Amino acid sequence: MKIVILGAGRVGASLAESLVSEQNDITIVDIDESRLRMLQDRLDLRIVAGSASHPSVLVDAGIEDADMLIAVTQSDETNLVACKLAAHLFNVPMRIARLRATEYLANERILGPEGFAVDLYICPEQILTDYIVKLIEFPEALQVLEFADGKVSLVAVRAFDDGPLVGRQLKDLRRHLPNADVRVAAIFRNDRAIVPDGDTVVQAGDEVFCLAATRNIRDAMRELRRMDKPVRRVMIAGGGNIGLRLAQALERSYVVKIIDHNKRRCEVLAAKLQETLVLQGDGTDEDLLGSENVSEMDIFIAVTNDDENNIMSCLLAKRMGARRVVALINRRSYVELLESGRIDIAVSPSQATLGTLLTHVRRGDVARVHSLRRGAAEALEAVVHGDTESCKLVDRSVERIDLPAGTTIGALVRGEEVIMAHHDTKIQTGDHVIVFVTDKKMLPKVEKLFQVGVGFL
Repeated sequence: MKIVILGAGRVGASLAESLVSEQNDITIVDIDESRLRMLQDRLDLRIVAGSASHPSVLVDAGIEDADMLIAVTQSDETNLVACKLAAHLFNVPMRIARLRATEYLANERILGPEGFAVDLYICPEQILTDYIVKLIEFPEALQVLEFADGKVSLVAVRAFDDGPLVGRQLKDLRRHLPNADVRVAAIFRNDRAIVPDGDTVVQAGDEVFCLAATRNIRDAMRELRRMDKPVRRVMIAGGGNIGLRLAQALERSYVVKIIDHNKRRCEVLAAKLQETLVLQGDGTDEDLLGSENVSEMDIFIAVTNDDENNIMSCLLAKRMGARRVVALINRRSYVELLESGRIDIAVSPSQATLGTLLTHVRRGDVARVHSLRRGAAEALEAVVHGDTESCKLVDRSVERIDLPAGTTIGALVRGEEVIMAHHDTKIQTGDHVIVFVTDKKMLPKVEKLFQVGVGFL
């Protein structure tokens, strides 16, 4: 697939890295030549320096025969103009824009065919907000992801010594949970992927990915670790767009405090929030955290624009007694370092956003994609089409499917029914199949399984 990406920031660079590894023809455009050269030094792609909204620059990038345009610059206006040009001057089949301003998001006519001709828009701040809210609902989890309109959940948890299943084989899970069908899709031990089977023994410290009907997911988590008390008190450091959206999403269900250093921004927050206590100050101020009882907080979340401030405020809050801390971290190297230390969860905005974009890049009918473990693995929900002649999945049991190495079929959703996949489970046309891929190099082979032969009508 030939794809033009506008913007070589963190989202654009993460997307390019993911797509290049899957043998797509990628061109990336940005006004910053040094940033482009750094990308080209480590990735096999074309670069074009210039304004992403100029037709001549788009032509240089190969827009005339591109299959897809993904506009993820920092400017909403640039992204919208680029989509408009791609549609009306160059007939690009698929156009995706990153947008922040609610003024644009609230009006479908602005984005529709008569407006800026955007096929899909993504709002990183809202994606991050939804992601963090799920972590608050499941405070024991490292990741919480949904498939099939919320019918199925995938959670990643760190196995603890006192978990009932720790030190036992996975086949004991059915005996422990006779009324709930749960599938362990993958285990990461010392950063190495293990494709589990019934004889696999769970060890303390393992990062375990469990798949189950959403109503059963808490039961699965209890097998791997002691369940925390429900979250009641939340403190947020950073009152920017993400902090504001997060407080708005939480304030009716939790006791929320939000901190921002800017007095004018605090006035805006106070006007827009109904139940949240707004505090002017610095999230790294020990006296402020102490006076506001950070030790009583169930979760402390740092979402400022400064990685170092987020790290320091979380470390301070943890030392002062906050039960769980979450830091928003843009630098990928920081994320990998922090989750093995005192910070419970480091959230990467680019990785959280990546799954939404990849959903529309994957070949075949892909309904949902989630990027896992900082992009190293992926979980996707794909719809099966065709018949036994045109599709390699239809009317075949899981054990008869030639799955690529490191790939697991975790569950099927058939109408309203959630079916955990076992060796004798048969796949039918129309099923939504949830696949876990620990090695992203295998994704083209996985996509090919879901593609229908040309003879199928």
